[in-house]
Amino acid sequence: MTHVPSPAADLRPQVAAAKPPTSNLRPPTSRYAEVSRVLTRVLVLNLVVALAKIGFGYLSGAVSILSDGFHSLADAATNVVGLVGIHAAKQPADEDHPYGHRKYETVAAAAITGVLLAIMFEVLRNAIDHLSGRSGPLDISMAGVVIMVGTLLINIGVVKYETREAGRLGSEVLLADALQTRGDVWTSLAVIAALVGARLGYPILDPIAALVIAGFIGHAAFQIGATTTQILSDRIVMSEADIERVVMSVPEVLGCEKIRTRGAVDHVFLDLHVWFAGAMPLVDAHARSHEVKDLLMARYPQIVDAVIHIEPPPLSVTPR
Repeated sequence: MTHVPSPAADLRPQVAAAKPPTSNLRPPTSRYAEVSRVLTRVLVLNLVVALAKIGFGYLSGAVSILSDGFHSLADAATNVVGLVGIHAAKQPADEDHPYGHRKYETVAAAAITGVLLAIMFEVLRNAIDHLSGRSGPLDISMAGVVIMVGTLLINIGVVKYETREAGRLGSEVLLADALQTRGDVWTSLAVIAALVGARLGYPILDPIAALVIAGFIGHAAFQIGATTTQILSDRIVMSEADIERVVMSVPEVLGCEKIRTRGAVDHVFLDLHVWFAGAMPLVDAHARSHEVKDLLMARYPQIVDAVIHIEPPPLSVTPR
């Protein structure tokens, strides 16, 4: 079996000279710079929103606003975690990390789950304190409603911005952060409803809204944890049928098997076995395998490296 080196960097389907195995594993610096810029902008907005909510929450005694402020502060903390992860992920492949450092971005996304769980327990504690009567009376004014509506509009803008950039850049950190901020939108709506209810004479709605917020935080933590676990556990990324269709379009390929993919959606590692006629000279089979690899990487740019094993077909397979 033969390991096929990485193809030419321009990804065009051609038989290229052998390259070092890590030549395709250097992540584009510009992508990480763009992800960092997005996270920095969102970090500033999250800090503004968090400080406004927490400040008014302490002044008014509204646990729903205070809890939502902690939620927004968690958003800012995860932005910092994401920036640290991106800085590590953009480092090129080296002797200790021949597959690159891309998974550090996934680890950063996983760390967001831990932050969210800690915030969820704090929100639950505050809500229980208010439900049990261990907290002071509420002082709800229209200023609280205005603050919540203003921060809600900011959160909606952040969700749209991050979701768009996550799709464009293929970043699970941005996608995780967008999912988390989307929860902020719903929790802000719950808080606004609770504040209106409290002004109408139903203060019990304030801690109930805090419990709703805790539920949204827990749901966001579950979604992010599930996504990052799939990547870290090397769950299949691409359809075997799609890859087989491309492989079989190359002349003299008799078949393929043992197709395996892993990684993130924008950073995929592939290995497979490709069958050539047993009588084919090794040099010809090697050249054809280069064609297979180049065609795969041209069709699917998210494949950063592929290992092709050359094998004769089973006896039941006849030449095309």
